[in-house]
Amino acid sequence: MNILVIEDEERVADIMTKYLEKEGFTVFTCYTGQTGLDTFYSQKIDIVLLDLMLPDIQGEEICAQMRQVSNVYIFMVTAKGTLDSKIEGFNLGADEYLVKPVSPREVVARVKALDMRKQREENKNTLIFDKGRLKIYLEERIIKVNNEEVALTPNEFDLFYELASSPGRVFTRDQLIEAVMGIDFDGFDRTIDVHIKNLRKKIEEDTKNPKYIKTVTGIGYKFEGDTV
Repeated sequence: MNILVIEDEERVADIMTKYLEKEGFTVFTCYTGQTGLDTFYSQKIDIVLLDLMLPDIQGEEICAQMRQVSNVYIFMVTAKGTLDSKIEGFNLGADEYLVKPVSPREVVARVKALDMRKQREENKNTLIFDKGRLKIYLEERIIKVNNEEVALTPNEFDLFYELASSPGRVFTRDQLIEAVMGIDFDGFDRTIDVHIKNLRKKIEEDTKNPKYIKTVTGIGYKFEGDTV
C-alpha cells in the first residue's frame, strides 16, 4: 500500500516513515498541508496519516477536500483529544482518530490490520491458484492466466467458476447443467463436454494432460488447483 504522512513535526514524521517502510509500505512524507495535497492528487494513495495542526492548512480542511474526491482511508493523528474534536473528525470523514502522543508501533499495527482487512475484502470474490498463475474474478467475470485475460463465453465462465469454487469436488454432468444452465435446460448432458473441451483449449497449457479441469471417468469433472 501507498501511505501519505502529512506531519509538520519532522522528527515525528520521519520516525513514522521509518517504521512503516520497515514493514514494506511505500511512504510519501510531507511536512506541510499543501505539499500533502499536491502529493495526494499526483500519487495513488491508499492511507493518509494526517496531522490536524499544520502551519499552512488545517488538517480538517485537508480531510474535507480529500473526501470530496476520494474514499481513501484517513487516519487523523493529532494532539486534539477532546470528545468534540473526535466527533468533528469522524463527521468530516476520518476512519481513525489517534491522539498524540501515539506509539509508532500502534500506528503501524493499525495500518497493517487495515491492510489485511482490505486484502480479505478484495479477495472475497477472487479465486487465486497456482501462485497467481490463474485468477478468477467473480464480480468482473474475468479469468486471467499468467496475467493475460482469457475470453470466455458466459456459460464457459459460469462453468469454470462453479468447478473452481469447490476444488476437489466431483460434479456430475447433470449437476453442472443445473448449476450453469438451469434446471429447465432442454438439451443433452454432453453439452457440458463441449464447454469443457473449449475451456481446456483456453485455460490449459496441455489439453491432453489438463492441470485444472480433470475428467472423472463415468461421473463427470472436478477442478484441481494449488491455492498456495
